[in-house]
Amino acid sequence: MANPVEREVKLPYPNPGNARAAILRAGAVPWHARRLQRDQLLDRETDPLRDRRCTLRLRVDGDHAFVTFKGTPQPGTMKVREELETSIGDGVVVLQVCERLGFHVWFRYEKYREEFTRGDLVIALDESPIGTFVELEGSQEDILRMANDLGRPPADFVADSYHALFQKHRQAHGSTAQHMVFDTP
Repeated sequence: MANPVEREVKLPYPNPGNARAAILRAGAVPWHARRLQRDQLLDRETDPLRDRRCTLRLRVDGDHAFVTFKGTPQPGTMKVREELETSIGDGVVVLQVCERLGFHVWFRYEKYREEFTRGDLVIALDESPIGTFVELEGSQEDILRMANDLGRPPADFVADSYHALFQKHRQAHGSTAQHMVFDTP
């Protein structure tokens, strides 16, 4: 059985309104309404996944929860790597199971996500504490075609993870925040 492969790029936008208008102009149709996603990255002290550039993520997405393993990214302008994901019933219990197995949360991040589709391509509009990003996930051809229709050349592609983007943002702004989460009043 072949491993599922994730292929994606991020494109920065000045704000969600500009991004949404560009996505709709390019012929994408709404798929999933805007909702808050809360992600936690897990790792262990012994044989850390980060040493291999792999990720174990627990995501709470509205009323749903998912656990995802992401393999080592392949070099290139697009992020390409193995992705294994499944829905889970209770994210809190799965987190407790992971903790009993020696994993701990090392990074938390939040974003409001709205999703669109165009053919087999999934287009996510992410509003994060560090900015607005459009994520294109699908085949290389579909990503390149959509990026072109958005007026964005491959030079605009961002293959960084949200953790890497957060670290760059922290450095640029002198922030001491440890997690990429929205301020709560």
